[in-house]
Amino acid sequence: MDKRIRVGAVSYLNTKPLLYGVKKNAALLEQIALIEDYPASIANMLLNDEIDVGLIPVAVIPKMKASYIITDYCIGAENDVASVCLFSEKPIEEITHVMLDYQSRTSVNLAKVLLKHYWKKEVIFVDGGVDFRAQIKGTTAGVVIGDRALEQRKISPFIYDLAGNWIKMTGLPFVFAAWIANKPLNENFITEFNRANALGIEHLNDVLAKINYSTYNLHTYYSQNISYELTDEKRKGLELFLSLLKTV
Repeated sequence: MDKRIRVGAVSYLNTKPLLYGVKKNAALLEQIALIEDYPASIANMLLNDEIDVGLIPVAVIPKMKASYIITDYCIGAENDVASVCLFSEKPIEEITHVMLDYQSRTSVNLAKVLLKHYWKKEVIFVDGGVDFRAQIKGTTAGVVIGDRALEQRKISPFIYDLAGNWIKMTGLPFVFAAWIANKPLNENFITEFNRANALGIEHLNDVLAKINYSTYNLHTYYSQNISYELTDEKRKGLELFLSLLKTV
């Protein structure tokens, strides 16, 4: 029987600093079975107990029977995050429909929270398919996340950064995803896994050296847009977001 800890991670650019140390730690790699996919898929695996811990959208937490945040690191933002935005051809006042990115529950729910409580705008939500970005036109906007959002920044004239607008509304930073387990895990593993997460954050230049990407400045992305430390303020923002989730 395979006794390795099943770890699910998101296969986006923003996770590379967190996974850098994990993938360089031979002893840790012997303890885990690492699976990479998009956020909603990793979340479903955790809900179905197909993995033991995952870097998952925090909006999934209320659906879990038990949840344990196991590291001091997350995918968070204390400023504009750049890769989670509402994109449109028209200003927010003229938007009538919003396409929702199927890849992340947190991002689409954050958009719903902001539309209701910050922009106070009623729209019709439409689930987006794999190629829904082509439908972002006229009064139809779209929530796009991850690497595709960095590409969309070069296309859409109106860009509403969801983290930036959350911060304007609440005064608190935002947490998009965290390392969450569905069961208690060995403390020694947690300590080593946490230390591995820290390695990439401490050596961003080494992480950047392994990536060839020209669509967006990744040094800016990793050092200014994404905020990886799971601080007390981020935890407060997370608690507020989970409470507002109940209203949308």
